[in-house]
Amino acid sequence: MKLVFYTLAVSMAPVVELRGAIPMAVAAGMDIWKAYIIAVIGNMIPVPFIIIFIRSIFKWMRTKSPRLNRLVSRMEAKADSKAATVQKYEKLGLFILVAIPLPGTGAWTGALVAAMMDMRLRTAVPMILLGVMAAGIIVSMIVLGVVSI
Repeated sequence: MKLVFYTLAVSMAPVVELRGAIPMAVAAGMDIWKAYIIAVIGNMIPVPFIIIFIRSIFKWMRTKSPRLNRLVSRMEAKADSKAATVQKYEKLGLFILVAIPLPGTGAWTGALVAAMMDMRLRTAVPMILLGVMAAGIIVSMIVLGVVSI
């Protein structure tokens, strides 16, 4: 049960997300498909909250200190740099951004970009979910040795 919790928690963490949760869980002895399902669920838990609340959180953070203001500016710049792809290809762009399991991509970045672009939940969440599922399949194939990097 501890391993399920750890897998869920790691997959919810920014930057690491399921790209770290799946290999960690499998290395600890979890079945690959169980790890995949738990990691996808965990990776999706923060998404709606990010989309709904991040602008208010950023606004609040900007008023607390210059350091937090700089952090928010960096995060918004990151989202803006990724937004060009999403704007060009719309829903497909959001899917691609999330599906590629590389640093600077993933559900957190996708949700941040969706929020900055004022995408509706019913548009953004399905594309992010499909991207998370695709990234999980890619990571699982790498863990199983089906694909090498």
